[in-house]
Amino acid sequence: MPGKLFLVATPIGNLEDITFRAVQNLKESDIVACEDTRRTKILLNKYEIHKELISHHSYSTNSKTNYIIDKLLDGNKVAYVTDGGTPGISDPGEILVREALKNNIPVECLPGPSACITALAASGLPTNGFVFIGFLPRKPGKIKKTLLAAAALEKTVIFYESPFRIKKTLEICCQIFEPQSLCVVARELTKIYEEYIRGTLSEVSGNIAERKEIKGEIVTLIHTASSDKREESEETEEEHL
Repeated sequence: MPGKLFLVATPIGNLEDITFRAVQNLKESDIVACEDTRRTKILLNKYEIHKELISHHSYSTNSKTNYIIDKLLDGNKVAYVTDGGTPGISDPGEILVREALKNNIPVECLPGPSACITALAASGLPTNGFVFIGFLPRKPGKIKKTLLAAAALEKTVIFYESPFRIKKTLEICCQIFEPQSLCVVARELTKIYEEYIRGTLSEVSGNIAERKEIKGEIVTLIHTASSDKREESEETEEEHL
């Protein structure tokens, strides 16, 4: 009789943003698989949870995945957590879930924190439909292609970006979306220096450009693109192909 794989959402910043059910599950699980054992130990120590930890991240080998699957097949309950947020949502977890399902191992997700939903809820932008991209590609051409496809849906677009690339990425956004589109950059959510930068895309891009440095984890939201602006960008993109 196989055990069960639990995907446990964990805090994205404030360690108190965890559900009672998540804490109980971590206490009852036989093993805790995690993205980074050092980060997870901090969370577990706060709630006085002492479990065997197994690291499993995006670059884990097949042998590491197979080891966890074998533990599950032996009947163990395994809780999987990432450094913060819901496993599998722009975070490791997808491969482990897929392998568990292949082996007829039940998978259960315990809902909780998610940076994109937290940012969307407080953004003031339309929430009746949105496009979540996750982390953008690194090459400008691929960024443009990704954003053009998202903008065509005329929904609130949400993506994650590194603080080291956000300035350039917002410049690219101004080429894709109408500069008067509404924009929110949410930084360091639930942490001491949490900040929401709101305004038009042009205003927010200018605000970020004027800063000497940007720190922390960033969620960017934009609504919405003008069809004329998209057509112009698509023509420019085709000229460079």
